[in-house]
Formats: sequence, C-alpha cells, structure tokens
Amino acid sequence: MKGRVLIVAGSDSGGGAGIQADIKAVTALGAFAMTAVTALTAQNTEGVANVLPVPPGFIREQMNVVVSDLGVDAVKTGMLHDAAVIEAVAEELAQLAPGLPVVVDPGMVAKGGHRLLPE
Repeated sequence: MKGRVLIVAGSDSGGGAGIQADIKAVTALGAFAMTAVTALTAQNTEGVANVLPVPPGFIREQMNVVVSDLGVDAVKTGMLHDAAVIEAVAEELAQLAPGLPVVVDPGMVAKGGHRLLPE
C-alpha cells in the first residue's frame, strides 16, 4: 500500500489499539499515516480507566489542517466517541475526501468491556 492515510480515531494510552495500532498498521503497509484524535483514553492491558473526548470542532480542525497541507488518499476511522463526533467527521469527510476509500472500524466497546460509545 502506498499513499497518505488519514486516521480519525481515539488514542489508546496502552498502545495496543486505537490510533496507535492504526499508525503501526499503516506504516507497516508502506503508507504515510496522518491523524485526527477523537478522544484520549487512560488505559492499559487491564482495562480503560477513563475517556476524555475531544471537542468536535477541534477534530474538524485537525482533519482540515492535515488534508489541506498533505492531501489524503484514504481514510480509516476508529472510535468516534459520540453522535456529535460521528456527525462532524462524516460532514468533514464529505467535504475533504469525497469519493475516497474509507474504512469504518467503529470502536464501541473496549476488549475489557468498557463502553467507548454511549448508548
């Protein structure tokens, strides 16, 4: 795989999932990983202790500044945290990346059972 991949997802402070794992996968495939972080987690191999959401406006700004400077060839989403973030990301993708391949991989529940997306 070659190209520029925008990853829009939550951060996993333990490094085993989330944006950290996506960066590793994109890089291993020979592509260039760019990110827009949707939430920060305090977690390790034993579970998720806390989740701090990133405001939708700031997520939009991350996406805009990266794409306007570097361009984008594909998008991968992960944990989008709540309905407001999902709507913001969908609207930005419609404007910034129409017709591009998008992999939607919603992180809704952590491996240990902690909810990452409200009911």
